[in-house]
Amino acid sequence: MDRVLLGHGSGGKLSQKLIDGLFLKKFGNKILDQLGDSAILSIRAKKLAFTTDSYVVNPIFFQGADIGKLAVCGTVNDLSVSGAAPLFISCAMIIEEGLDLKILEKITDSMSAAARSSGVKVVTGDTKVVEKGACDKIFINTSGIGIFERDIELGTRRIKQGDKVIINGDIGDHGITILTERRGLRFKHKIKSDCAPVNKLISQVLDFGVDVKFMRDPTRGGVAATLNEVVRDKKFGIVIDEKKLPVNTAVRAASELLGLDPLYIGNEGKVVMFVSGRSADKVLRVMKKNRLGRKASIIGEVVNRYKGEVCLKTRVGGLRLVDMPSAEQLPRIC
Repeated sequence: MDRVLLGHGSGGKLSQKLIDGLFLKKFGNKILDQLGDSAILSIRAKKLAFTTDSYVVNPIFFQGADIGKLAVCGTVNDLSVSGAAPLFISCAMIIEEGLDLKILEKITDSMSAAARSSGVKVVTGDTKVVEKGACDKIFINTSGIGIFERDIELGTRRIKQGDKVIINGDIGDHGITILTERRGLRFKHKIKSDCAPVNKLISQVLDFGVDVKFMRDPTRGGVAATLNEVVRDKKFGIVIDEKKLPVNTAVRAASELLGLDPLYIGNEGKVVMFVSGRSADKVLRVMKKNRLGRKASIIGEVVNRYKGEVCLKTRVGGLRLVDMPSAEQLPRIC
């Protein structure tokens, strides 16, 4: 394979091969090798989190959000799942010549509102304009810095048998929203993106002193990719319960119609938490008090079987393998 494919940006197997075989080979160091949502840095006795991401979603406006809100929330969430409190973000825009200024203003208004809601400030940026056809309307890059306000250690190395897997709500909303709007599909019940900042939800959970082992936001590749990243090369497995997976009725119907699995569909306002068994019920109670956690559910458990694998206990009582996706079911969802 001597060409870059769309699948290389999917967060699945092709992405892993590209990262392991090229980027880590060229850039590898102790910080980068952790492959977290954010780099954890120690500078003059201060512990910081630093992250960056680019947004190329198509279409740029969709039910529940737009590319501007998505860019802010995505970066805020990457910092938050590392355990840090987001403080500052950058905004770099690559704009296609001919874009209506009213569209640009609408996007920046959305970014501004999302930043205020998240409690972060846009402190630096860059603007580039390229010839018509050189990009698709607008691409946005945001980088973020957060500070650790708590003495917390998160990592897959802390996960062990008996730990519970919790998610704060319905899965698949964002990816299905993008797909239906891109294809002009209409359903009886409206589907909208779950795009939202989860930093305040996470902070409320951590304030209770619960034993959180690891967190990640299940974006590209969905919950399936996130869980497979966790068990990769580990001596434990994960079993999730299909009956416990929170899925919006409209999303479930759309997925069945289109032959998709919500487990593999991206989200933009969700956090997957691994917590100790004794803390799980408390975490669930705290989440349910927050607007973004009302449908929170304990969806699975870490087991000493099925090493390095994720398994799904089906509604009829069977067990099936949930493999890492090889490529994105739908490219350019973020």
